[in-house]
Amino acid sequence: MWMLKRAEPVVVALAVASIATAVLWLVRLTLGGEQHLIFFYLLPMALVAVLYGGPTAMLCAAAASLCAAYFLYDPIYSFYVASPLDLGELICFTGLALIGAKCTADLLRPTASYSRRNATGEGPNSEA
Repeated sequence: MWMLKRAEPVVVALAVASIATAVLWLVRLTLGGEQHLIFFYLLPMALVAVLYGGPTAMLCAAAASLCAAYFLYDPIYSFYVASPLDLGELICFTGLALIGAKCTADLLRPTASYSRRNATGEGPNSEA
């Protein structure tokens, strides 16, 4: 049972990246042409960061980057990215997603530590 609890965030992160990839792939096939769809991965990754924390969101970002390189950039069904502009976009997205995952996870953490400090009397208004 403990193994399932530990695997749940990883499975959810990979499922979210897969579902987002499927939707973006369908949009790419429908609209065609040059679309900058990779940045739509940021919303599902923020959700994963809020629900499961930073490391899981970083895993989701890495999976999304690989999925985008394979399914969304020419040549399709290859990890090779032909255009230097697309490669730069992929690198920029990966960096932004990793920073966003870390910041989202850190935004949730200080509230808990601040509450603990106030409960123990170590807050900013406590008398020393």
